[in-house]
Amino acid sequence: MSSSSDYAPPKVWAWNKASGGQFASINRPIAGPTHDKELPVGRHPLQLYSLGTPNGQKVTILLEELLALGHRGAEYDAWVIRIGQGEQFGSGFVAANPNSKIPALVDRSGSKPIRVFESGAILLYLAEKFGAFVPKASASEARAECLSWLFWQMGSAPYLGGGFGHFYVYAPSKIEYAIDRFAMETKRQLDVLDRRLAESKYLAGDDYTIADMAVWPWYGGLAKGVLYGTAAEFLSAQDYKNVQRWADAIAARPSVRRGRIVNRLQGDPAQQLHERPDASDFELRTQDKLAAGS
Repeated sequence: MSSSSDYAPPKVWAWNKASGGQFASINRPIAGPTHDKELPVGRHPLQLYSLGTPNGQKVTILLEELLALGHRGAEYDAWVIRIGQGEQFGSGFVAANPNSKIPALVDRSGSKPIRVFESGAILLYLAEKFGAFVPKASASEARAECLSWLFWQMGSAPYLGGGFGHFYVYAPSKIEYAIDRFAMETKRQLDVLDRRLAESKYLAGDDYTIADMAVWPWYGGLAKGVLYGTAAEFLSAQDYKNVQRWADAIAARPSVRRGRIVNRLQGDPAQQLHERPDASDFELRTQDKLAAGS
């Protein structure tokens, strides 16, 4: 791999060496399963196969918010998919998500299981299934705003994660051009959010929606120094005052604090939750950390 300007791309690219830095072992230019492995199935209506990354947190936050509203049909089993070990390439997971990315959801509440993949699709599917956290079609302006910001996140976050985060933290060498390019775009995106949140309590308006749940794990995490080590300082994230206000308000929600620890593998075991038990057991296992504001 070269970081200098003397690299000339070949006429036809060939996969003849590992690439991707820390993730080189799981990067490949082809799709499909690498091994046979069926997915586990628990006893709840919804089966979630994921990991506690920002993309995974979007869905568990929504599920916990739905449960807090009393939607018992939103009970779920949360199964860890260890992407660093290539579990997303198992045959069962590929059947649930042919793109081999977390999260994937299988809804077993009906007569036939329904698979849903891609985090934005899962958020919209669940919000519409339970009639919560997305404006109804009759509220056309609010719904359009919600969906616009939801899909803004889908299009923007790859520049933050696969762009800035990768080259700032994970790439095997520091490439000034790449870091500068994606730092500029990430700051532009933070400014987009900050300007919107200067005129609106939440992204879609006065109400908290799936748009906020999609954006917060990435951009709220960045603003509060959770993502990519020293990235918040590097990007002067503290200057985006409206993003900071919004990020703090969402972080304070009990359902968000619960959703953040589902399928987490790092840190204190008390700050992790894997396969979801029944609601009462879950409350017992989280009440102390919630009381402490973690």
